[in-house]
Amino acid sequence: MVKIGYARTSTTEQVAGLDAQIRDLEAYGCTEIFQEQVSSVQRRDELERVLKFVRKGDSLVVSKLDRLARSVPDLIKIIERLDEREASLTILDMNLDTKTPTGKLLLHLCSSIAQFEREIMLQRQREGISAAKLAGKYRGRQPTARAKSQQVLELYGQGLGASAIAKQLGISRASTYRIIAEIGPGEAK
Repeated sequence: MVKIGYARTSTTEQVAGLDAQIRDLEAYGCTEIFQEQVSSVQRRDELERVLKFVRKGDSLVVSKLDRLARSVPDLIKIIERLDEREASLTILDMNLDTKTPTGKLLLHLCSSIAQFEREIMLQRQREGISAAKLAGKYRGRQPTARAKSQQVLELYGQGLGASAIAKQLGISRASTYRIIAEIGPGEAK
């Protein structure tokens, strides 16, 4: 049996969390470790690679359940893919191994509870935002491109195109075009 690790953090700023996961996986005896820094709602290329890499008898090892699956249906799909390859899943912080029927049952129960907790948290967040809006205290996310309007206009005035401006300022081309369009047809180049 080969132990294959998978480590993931949501952002590149969470380097310490990724390092800790890798240390745990190495200490457990993982010979291969796939790692990525991407949100669970985005495409997870390394997860796809590891699911294609595992073979019969292998064990996919993760430090925590939330590093692997975003929801119960997502987890079920991952487990089905592991089952197709006759591989198992080990979650270190839960001391859980799906090679046993009890391990599979506990995994489904724990993932259901985790999804429930997340949905409750999101509901509370929505309620808090509603209350803040009613009190006039919620402003939402500040638009990043609008804050760079002056820079966009200066670069546009220097003859740069929208694509070059967007790349230089780290904003979208659509935002760049929107800001340029606000100048008005008489003032735009």
